Amino acid sequence: MRITSKGQVTIPVEFREKQGLLPDTEVEFEVREDGVLIRRARKPVKETRGRALVRRLAGTGTIQMTTEEILALMRGPRDDA
Repeated sequence: MRITSKGQVTIPVEFREKQGLLPDTEVEFEVREDGVLIRRARKPVKETRGRALVRRLAGTGTIQMTTEEILALMRGPRDDA
């Protein structure tokens, strides 16, 4: 395997699957005497859009509805003709 001119390398799919390295997974590198170790980051390096949205909306819901009530709203008026 070779490093590209941009410093990139492809991690083989069998390694990614075994380690659970999905797209957008944050990784970190550790320089060791005999080489470089790559591993999943212990904590995210940056906050993703999804995490920011969940953080912003957490605890903001004020209306209590049952699942049936929510489904009825989503389905709209019924025409039982």
